[in-house]
Amino acid sequence: MPELPEVETVRRGLEPVMEGAQFTRVEQRRADLRFAFPEGFAARLEGRRVISLGRRAKYLLADLDDGMVLVCHLGMSGSFRIEAEGEGSLKPGAFHHARSKDDRHDHVVFHLEGPAGLARVIYNDPRRFGYMDLIARTQLGEHAWFRGLGVEPTGNSLDAGDLERRLTGKTAPLKAALLDQRIIAGLGNIYVCEAMWRAGLSPLKPAGRLVGTTGKPKAALEQLTQAIRAVIGEAIAAGGSSLRDHIRTDGTLGYFQHGFSVYDREGKACPRPGCGDTVRRIVQSGRSTFYCPRCQKN
Repeated sequence: MPELPEVETVRRGLEPVMEGAQFTRVEQRRADLRFAFPEGFAARLEGRRVISLGRRAKYLLADLDDGMVLVCHLGMSGSFRIEAEGEGSLKPGAFHHARSKDDRHDHVVFHLEGPAGLARVIYNDPRRFGYMDLIARTQLGEHAWFRGLGVEPTGNSLDAGDLERRLTGKTAPLKAALLDQRIIAGLGNIYVCEAMWRAGLSPLKPAGRLVGTTGKPKAALEQLTQAIRAVIGEAIAAGGSSLRDHIRTDGTLGYFQHGFSVYDREGKACPRPGCGDTVRRIVQSGRSTFYCPRCQKN
């Protein structure tokens, strides 16, 4: 599933074409994806203008000029591509990926007119685990998809004091706690593994043990917070990780996967200088965890 850096990369790719643009026509080619489209979906979008394009956790949020928000989730295999009106070709990039454009999987086509000119934004999803909805901005925070979400791991939103409060009393393994969207919104398996390695923390450690008793966060929690923010920031700058289905809106690949320290590196040498051990893989709650047992003892 595309994680937060991939979704933020998609948002940044769509922003120049969508912000300030008007939906002149919307092609909805099926009744549902993972969930049914809202009633009158295409008709309610046509004529509306996109005021801003944002993100919350792994959701794309297009604020419209009538107070509604177009909410999009990419699911497992969803992606957007941008085509210049009348040209039908992807904009090339340094990591151009020759991807199939089988129109059986092009489920929604947004025809736009705006500052960037005429364009089509096409949503493609072979597995159809993605979904879209229209929600009033005033009701967004209380919607079931958003009301329980934790802090964002980008910018200065996440700090050790806040994370300490969220982990207090947690007996679940640290890996499971960090994947809990109620604690940190948008973190996924790849970046949790990478952040724990950077901080030297065991994925098996009960999360609550990172909480201090002196009223100040333990040093390990400070290190973890910094590691999460750094990993997410670097991944966004790299355009995400192009594993399986993720692709950027211009048809290029993200390249953060070339800098993985532990994720998907089972049996390979730990890259920490002087370590000498190898990366192991274990399964926690049905998910693969990659870590170095020597470096990550704390």
